[in-house]
Amino acid sequence: MPEAAASSPITDSAKDAMPTMGFLDHLEELRRRIVYSLVAIIIGFFGCWFAAPRLVGIMQAPIIQVLRQSHQSEKLVYQHPVDPFNLYVKTAGVAGLFVVSPFVLYQLWLFIAPGLYRNEKRYVLPFMLSTVSLFLAGGYFAYHFVLPSALKVLIGFGSQFQAMITIEEYTSLFVTIIVGLGVVFEMPILVFFLALMGIVSAGWMWRNIRYSILGIFIVAAIIAPPDIVNMCIFAAPMLALYMLSIAIAWFVHPTQRKKRAEKKAE
Repeated sequence: MPEAAASSPITDSAKDAMPTMGFLDHLEELRRRIVYSLVAIIIGFFGCWFAAPRLVGIMQAPIIQVLRQSHQSEKLVYQHPVDPFNLYVKTAGVAGLFVVSPFVLYQLWLFIAPGLYRNEKRYVLPFMLSTVSLFLAGGYFAYHFVLPSALKVLIGFGSQFQAMITIEEYTSLFVTIIVGLGVVFEMPILVFFLALMGIVSAGWMWRNIRYSILGIFIVAAIIAPPDIVNMCIFAAPMLALYMLSIAIAWFVHPTQRKKRAEKKAE
């Protein structure tokens, strides 16, 4: 049996009373958290809608800068009358998601908390601080580094042509990169809980690193624009996060915690 699947001994003191939930109860709880999250995102959307013109300017800044450097027309175009409205809607929606991300991530905590032992529920504050920070950091990294680099490479290939980039195409690219990397940056938190529950271990992750690298590049190819350079730009932070996750798994895995406790007791 692989180390990741081995059950770890838990002392009776750690096995505090924990409410059990049936399958239907879990589905109902999941539905409730999704509804609360969607309501929060809608509220965030309307809160950001009034600042949509300014947000659109911020959203377009990377592409405008790259077009200017390439001596191309700095205006995006649209093919359908509804496209400018969709641009404002998507921009306000992405901004609203980042604004209410603490509440949404707290709903995620409330969903997984019933499956934790009472002594493990003390991680709520570190969970909130780390998940929110990583999500915002992923969006920041995507906006300031990944998106400009991807645009430079893609537009650079067509420097001998006149660029006519539609706002619909650019908006889709923007949302995919910003939200995609925000979610990808949550990898260490996912590994933290999987290792905490003994589902994965640092040794298991290290032994399967070849398959993990393959999976990372497949995910990067799906999320990133269709270009090998941009795929590598996407994959680089994911690889770094995977290595960080190995260290986290080693630290929080029950086997390692037991060894540290025994060493401390000597």
